[in-house]
Amino acid sequence: MPFPVLPVFSNAGDSQIAPLSVVGAALLEISSVDELKKFVIEATTIVKPTKFDVQASIDLLNAGVSQIVATTEQYTDLVSAGVPTSRIALVIDSAAEITKSGAGAYVLPASTSTEDLTTASDKGNRTIYVTLDQVSAEAAAAIVKAQAIPIIKSSALTIEDKSTSSQISISSLFISSLTTDRPDGLYTTLVTDTRGASLGLVYSSDESIAEAIKTKAGVYQSRRHGLWRKGATSGATQELLSLDKDCDGDCLKFVVKQAGTGFCHLETDSCFGDVGGLSRLEKTLQDRLENAPEGSYTKRLFTDEKLLSAKIKEEADELVDAKTKDEIAWECADLFYFALTRCVKNGVSLQDIEKNLDLKGLKITRRKGDAKPQYLEKEEPKKEAAAVAPEPTTAQDDKYISMGVIDATKATPEEVEKVLTRPVQKTADIMKLVNPIVEAVRARGDEALLELTAKFDGVKLDSPVLKAPFSPELYDISDELKKAIDISIENVEKFHAAQLQTETLKVETQPGVICSRFARPIESVGCYVPGGTAVLPSTAIMLGVPAKVAGCKNIILASPPRKDGSLSPEVVYVAHKIGAQSIVLAGGAQAVAAMAYGTQSVTKVDKILGPGNQFVTAAKMYVQNDTSALCSIDMPAGPSEVLVICDDKADPDFVASDLLSQAEHGVDSQVILIGVDLSQKTLKAIEDSLHNQAMALPRVDIVRKCIEHSTTLLVPTYEQAFDLSNQYAPEHLILQIENAPKYVDLVQHAGSVFVGAYSPESCGDYSSGTNHTLPTYGYAKMYSGVNTATFQKFLTSQDVTPEGLKNIGFAVMSVAKVEGLDAHRNAVKIRMDKLGLLPQNFE
Repeated sequence: MPFPVLPVFSNAGDSQIAPLSVVGAALLEISSVDELKKFVIEATTIVKPTKFDVQASIDLLNAGVSQIVATTEQYTDLVSAGVPTSRIALVIDSAAEITKSGAGAYVLPASTSTEDLTTASDKGNRTIYVTLDQVSAEAAAAIVKAQAIPIIKSSALTIEDKSTSSQISISSLFISSLTTDRPDGLYTTLVTDTRGASLGLVYSSDESIAEAIKTKAGVYQSRRHGLWRKGATSGATQELLSLDKDCDGDCLKFVVKQAGTGFCHLETDSCFGDVGGLSRLEKTLQDRLENAPEGSYTKRLFTDEKLLSAKIKEEADELVDAKTKDEIAWECADLFYFALTRCVKNGVSLQDIEKNLDLKGLKITRRKGDAKPQYLEKEEPKKEAAAVAPEPTTAQDDKYISMGVIDATKATPEEVEKVLTRPVQKTADIMKLVNPIVEAVRARGDEALLELTAKFDGVKLDSPVLKAPFSPELYDISDELKKAIDISIENVEKFHAAQLQTETLKVETQPGVICSRFARPIESVGCYVPGGTAVLPSTAIMLGVPAKVAGCKNIILASPPRKDGSLSPEVVYVAHKIGAQSIVLAGGAQAVAAMAYGTQSVTKVDKILGPGNQFVTAAKMYVQNDTSALCSIDMPAGPSEVLVICDDKADPDFVASDLLSQAEHGVDSQVILIGVDLSQKTLKAIEDSLHNQAMALPRVDIVRKCIEHSTTLLVPTYEQAFDLSNQYAPEHLILQIENAPKYVDLVQHAGSVFVGAYSPESCGDYSSGTNHTLPTYGYAKMYSGVNTATFQKFLTSQDVTPEGLKNIGFAVMSVAKVEGLDAHRNAVKIRMDKLGLLPQNFE
């Protein structure tokens, strides 16, 4: 767990940098990589830009900065540019703005109550920073007690053991975050070297911790002799590099640089014997660098650069040629030996290498990774470029991935309600960001649209629109993918054509009164296809095909361009197949505004459809409520979600795969499993399968975070399961139960239902024929998913004959009279009078 204070440094010459390095983290107030390089700081680095710029922030993250502090508007810019939310510390005004999904950390004001901080930190599971502008040891300690981390200027911190009116003791803050159940009040302390290898187990006290921080040395508490300064008599001293605590705050970890003969009194590296592996090799090479006898092989390697270079290349070739497990291990060990020899010769330690590996792991912009030409065989035939798969994200760890489990028969109604309650979306805050974007496009048209595309998508375009007919090279995709898309289009078209209402409904409500209802296509529709770095031809299919079936004259697609200004060829292919008139090269709120109001290049539409993030949804809601836009929308949208109902006959692997197919969408996805009379054996099998399948996924980190806030509800009957499902009204409802079709009648609220073990959500997402643009966030209680009728409007007509007027005329006049609408009444009266249908002296 992090040290419970985040010191702020604004210049590289700050004299507090070295003394406060034990904290292991720092907040830098800078704006560029050049400024970052001036700081000689060995710590987890967070940056609060003094001048915000999206590309500069990305450069800082690529350079090893762990997080960027950002406002809500800046957060939007960064996420739109592809920055992972986990790399952003979001500044918010109150703890109420925190949801289960979102940023990697949150920065709250000092005015936040300790109760709100305790709730926000979720028992330390969520990183919460608090800006502390005024020096107050009491306020800082209260923040720490609430398991949050105060942000304090370096000048207001001290390594002394007591706080003053102008400076807060970091040792006091650290001690205030600890707990112990030992009668002597000591803390179990693990001492490790810079590579995490355990050196020994000791004890610490409040006094020893304060002294260790003050002197930056290994100082501990002997249970017999009191304060123990390691190496004070033996010379085996320790430099304290960082101080940490475990998740419960009752065990400490000192990371030290050991001097002398070693940690143990037996003169070994650790109390568990000497280190092994790479650490042992490094130690041996460091000793040989200084003491190797003339003429020895190691001495030759250190002095003969040509020989050492040749051996590294030789061993690399032998590693490439190795085939068996033993051969590969053997050759790799040889390569490590010669490579580490070169490192030691040049003063490079394993710690330096591992630090570089960690920095590379922090990069968010990836290179293609091709080998240099001289390492590729010239005679190797040139192969057709294959689609590049998404780079696997590095899993946080191997921690078991599992959902929470609640027995609904034993839980309180409030506990069950909490599981079915979605995170609150702060619509007002989002609208503050969206309104200026919409108004800019509305007022300045193409000019604003191009500016916003450059800002959010990082590409400057000459025109915001790609008009049909589309050049074939724009949708140059493999025949295999064309066939897959064609099959999907065919099935979606077949199902949606069957929904098309072409016949006029006629009802004679009274003799001589014929009421009719008939459909007409919406003339112009805008279909929003999320994208940019993603490839989403399926969304283009699900929106474009029903529009074509309904007979919409003008179909416009909108999708964010890629960094080179092009569109995904798969999306262009779908646009070509459905007969789209144009594609707007923009995303987000600006694309919605362009289609709703029209620009110099973008044709105004009558209805906007399609999924998107909260900014797209907010923009759709905005234009729908603006009467000057005269533009409707399909439905509001929220994070994607699935609810699976399974029983003891369900295949655990199938259930787990359905849960994961939704969890990989994003950390804010909603995943719920309702188990009907589920045995512990089946539940455990589902949990194990979920973990095993998740660990094999490239997006395991996203899955892990999603599953952390997902729950399994256990109920005894199918009826209870469907009651809970109808209460939740899921976007996707999957029925993995015996005789699943007979239970479909119990479904009252759901976007789409997947019936039986062999109906995974994936089929509906792509190729079965049903539509995957569905109501989320509980809107399935009052909205349908996109269908053919979504692209139609329904007109009514009435044909009233004299006989019909005779039958309903008096009723019309009576109601109009009650409502005081005399002109309405007179319109009937004057006709009935001329037909001689009124009694004499009728008033």
